[in-house]
Amino acid sequence: MRTPEMLPVLAKAGVVDAGGRGLVTMFEGMLSALTGSEIRLLDASKTASGPVETGAEGARQYTSDVNDYENITFQYCTEYFITHMGSDVTVADIDRYRDYLCTIGDCVLVIGDLDLVKTHVHTNTPDRAIKAALKLGELDGIKIENMMEQHRKIVAEREKNEQKPVELRPYGMVSVCAGEGMDAIFRDLQTDVTIEGGQTMNPSVYDILNAVNSTKAKDVFVLPNNSNIILAAEQAKELADVTVHVIPTRNMPEGISAALAFSPEATPEENEEMMTEAFRGIMTAEITHAVRSTRMNGFSVKEGDIIGISDKKIIAKGASVQEVAVACASKLLEGGAEMITAYYGSDISESEAERMIAIVAETHPDAETATYYGGQPHYYYILAAE
Repeated sequence: MRTPEMLPVLAKAGVVDAGGRGLVTMFEGMLSALTGSEIRLLDASKTASGPVETGAEGARQYTSDVNDYENITFQYCTEYFITHMGSDVTVADIDRYRDYLCTIGDCVLVIGDLDLVKTHVHTNTPDRAIKAALKLGELDGIKIENMMEQHRKIVAEREKNEQKPVELRPYGMVSVCAGEGMDAIFRDLQTDVTIEGGQTMNPSVYDILNAVNSTKAKDVFVLPNNSNIILAAEQAKELADVTVHVIPTRNMPEGISAALAFSPEATPEENEEMMTEAFRGIMTAEITHAVRSTRMNGFSVKEGDIIGISDKKIIAKGASVQEVAVACASKLLEGGAEMITAYYGSDISESEAERMIAIVAETHPDAETATYYGGQPHYYYILAAE
């Protein structure tokens, strides 16, 4: 495909024109039919080009795989990211890599570009999948789960619960969070069980299911607090013996807002509606450092630069953490927010956080401000605007 040569934006992103690629594939099929050549068919269910599953649909498929213990064909659920691609790697190499995974497993998902590729596959030979991936670049976030062992744990947990019947409480709440300060905040907001997890450490389905069962409640509200954890929460919901309500919070400030909206006097349906409506009105920004050089949203960023991210886009860049934090707070307030709450991480002192928020208060005298110790790793500050 020569579309990257024709459109600079495609070359910059390291991708091809998907429509053009599909058209070429159709023409290749027609030519093969006319010449009598073998037509290679791809199982759409095993490629990233197939229909996109919702979280609930993916959860049902995973649940079926784990529960159907005797008929599991491919035992290991394997996931990882491929980063820092070799200089000679092309999009065609990624396509061939995807095709190879289809020969050694099922439930294949390969999504990304020449900067980052996410892989998911069920296989009996995760070593072969990893070996193939290493030919493209470096690996990060490797997670291999034995679905048969997960099945055994789930069965054992169910048998344990059946042997010891207990009277269930009306409500329970489970929150995924990172940082001792965030853990304390969620526990103060009626969370019964917290699970350590976040951007680089996603809890397993079993971790969430075990936390749900630990609440000893009839209706359990789960706050994933990360977009990468929502699917696992949906999978745990399908496996649970009690009613689970997954509130699809994408970060910890959204989770805090949802937890604040919970009312023990309301019905489960009312609580789900109130909690969802509450977190939808939250805007957030995270201040961190760039892990690689890139260009995004008009910013040229070098590895190690201090940046502010909101809604997966870079909104600020600067020489110091304080400078970027103040810039992000200002942009959130300019977007219509009336209050800024700063949760400072493990690398920021209380005095540093107070100095930063004082500058925000001085430059925006009409805005309400507050700081709390979050203790989260990776992010110097997480800002919440409402």
